[in-house]
Formats: sequence, structure tokens, C-alpha cells
Amino acid sequence: MRTLSVTTWWLEQTSPDDLRLAHMPDASSGIRIVRAETASPEFSRFLYSSVGQDVTWTDRLGWTYGQWQDFLGRPAVETWVAYAHGTPAGFIELEGHDGGAVEISYFGLLPAFRGRRIGGHLLSYGTERAWDMGERRPGDREPTRRVWVHTCSKDGPHALGNYQRRGFRVYDTRTEDENFVPSPGPWPGAM
Repeated sequence: MRTLSVTTWWLEQTSPDDLRLAHMPDASSGIRIVRAETASPEFSRFLYSSVGQDVTWTDRLGWTYGQWQDFLGRPAVETWVAYAHGTPAGFIELEGHDGGAVEISYFGLLPAFRGRRIGGHLLSYGTERAWDMGERRPGDREPTRRVWVHTCSKDGPHALGNYQRRGFRVYDTRTEDENFVPSPGPWPGAM
């Protein structure tokens, strides 16, 4: 089996003041960001596999419908979707944890929408939401004290820089050899 050397960076913000907002795309881009309020394993798997098809996201491809439903149905999980003229362009998934931490568990754009200045805007929007997750559900969660994310050298070439431009700071870095597992893409056999 082929191995691949992968560097992973863990990044965080420890105050809402750390967030540096990206410029919003102009109105002609037709960008709007909407929360997917109904847990939909089909839609979330579509987003996950479509965004991750060329950057080797494979850890959730084996999830059953029930596993998707259980994860998405948790009150501490939110999915926000960027649409460009009504077409899904990307998503950011937030997962609240004990201790006031919110993880950006997944974030990215479908390949056709990269390079259009949507990613910085979506990350800014999602990070703002992460900071007020506790306030939106008083009594359900404690206030957000930390927003964190990890990215790796398999992700897009602009991922690490986008996080840093939004005010995330690297707090840990590791390089390890991994077995290379090619992604089947959004649907097996399509690529």
C-alpha cells in the first residue's frame, strides 16, 4: 500500500475579537448562507463527499444512514451552507463540545466554486456563528470560550492560509505517514 506524509495543523481562536472578517462577495455573486435546520443525512453526505472528493476526505464515507442521523440530530451540531445563485457551493459544520469549545469539524467548497472569494466569507460567517452558539441556546450550552479547527496538507492549498487570515493561530503541528486511501468522489465510480 502507498503511504503519504501528511502534516496536520490545529488552530484556534480564544476570543471573538480574534476573528478577522473576510470581504463579502459582491451582490452579483448571488451568495447567501443558510443553516440546514433539518437533519438530512442525504444532503450532508452529498456536501461532505462533493467538497472532499479531491482532498481525500474518507473518514465518513462508510457511515450508515443512522450514524449520519445520530450525529446531525445532536443539538450541538450545526451545518451552514453557502449557496451561489441557489446552488450549493460549500458548507461549514460546527460541533459544540463541553468546556465552551466549538469545533469547525468540516469546512470547504465544491471544486467548481473555489477561487471565487466565497471561502473566506463562509469561514467568517461560520466562525461568527461558532462564537455565539452558547448564546443562541441559553441553558443548553455554556458560552463559547474557544473555536478550533484542524486542517492538513491533503486539504486545498489555501486552507491553512484562509484560517490564519481569519485570525486562527496554530497551536500544534504534527507530520505522520498515512496509508493513501483514494476518495471515490461524490458517488463511487463517477470519477
